[in-house]
Amino acid sequence: MKHFHPRRNRPRDVPQPQRNGQGGIDTGPRNIELDRQNPDLLTPPPMDHGTLPNMKFSFSMAHTRIENGGWTREVTQRELPIATTLAGVDMKLNPGAYRELHWHKESEWAYVLEGSCRIGAVDQSGCNFLDDVEKGDLWFFPKGVPHYIQALDEGVEFLLVFDNGGFSENSTFMLSDFFAHTPKSVLAKNFGWTPQQMAAMPEKEKYIFQGQVPPRLDDAERVVSPTGDVPRTFKHRMLGQTPLRFDGGTVRITDSTNFAAATTISAALVELEPGSLRELHWHPTDDEWQYYISGFGRMGVFAGSGLARTFNFQAGDVGYVPFAYGHYIENLGPEPLVFLEMFRNPRYEDISTGQWMANTPAQVSADTLNLPRSMIEALPKDKHSVVR
Repeated sequence: MKHFHPRRNRPRDVPQPQRNGQGGIDTGPRNIELDRQNPDLLTPPPMDHGTLPNMKFSFSMAHTRIENGGWTREVTQRELPIATTLAGVDMKLNPGAYRELHWHKESEWAYVLEGSCRIGAVDQSGCNFLDDVEKGDLWFFPKGVPHYIQALDEGVEFLLVFDNGGFSENSTFMLSDFFAHTPKSVLAKNFGWTPQQMAAMPEKEKYIFQGQVPPRLDDAERVVSPTGDVPRTFKHRMLGQTPLRFDGGTVRITDSTNFAAATTISAALVELEPGSLRELHWHPTDDEWQYYISGFGRMGVFAGSGLARTFNFQAGDVGYVPFAYGHYIENLGPEPLVFLEMFRNPRYEDISTGQWMANTPAQVSADTLNLPRSMIEALPKDKHSVVR
């Protein structure tokens, strides 16, 4: 076995907690891969100051629940204590597998990461819904509305977001679990079934289980409800939206103005080109829950009173920014940085520092920042969102 000596043969790419002659070499036990992934935690920018809570947790650090037909893992307030308003679940279903008939006390917002699946629901008026979703599509089920998910022939992976930071996927209400804890005599009286008909019913929840890939939607079994289809579709094609284009990237915003069913959660899909910046801004109404889809970048967060901290993110990471905290996100990698911003609010709202200053008398901002008035006057009065 080869031994690593801290003073000999030190790889040049091993990051060290040093900056401008300060700090020193870390010669003790350490997780070098984590340090490489989080350079702004190991060596914070000099503007970072004070003590702020952790605002990052990776799905790769979450417990994975493995089932017959797929797997799931979650990031809730348990894993990321600051995340009080929203919680997330990463779920994979193999071809034909079901996420069984179930419902929640929370509303469910979802984004399809890979593959495709069929989703079905029945609302409180007996109206039904059945449709297929694929990569880049959303769905939204209001709290209490029962639904199911079944993977199509390529399988599916999706992100679920719930409007309660304390939510756990393991506390879902499931039909199989409900019936397993109801006396057979009650089920027989309720549905008119016989003991023989109920002999093979499951004795505990099925949760995720393997099934057959369903037929094409055109050939699928359709139930005609006496009350018809749901009045507002539970599906939305986020990638089908025309993006807002800026110098440095694009933004797609989905909220109740273009997806009426989404009454409690709004979102933006942001793509930053290499070297580009999601401008300095904050959200005036709600905390922000983030999910990083691809790329590598960093987020700087300002909490007021001189407090600031910087975090690095890559695919599979969750970020969180409390209400009104100023922040920016910068792409540090060679590929696009793609991420979702989500809020427990039916409307998406933010405030840009650039737009604020541009629409304030120029001398006020110039005097505040000790800058020439001409620099303030050159700022665009519209919102940029993404800048190079």
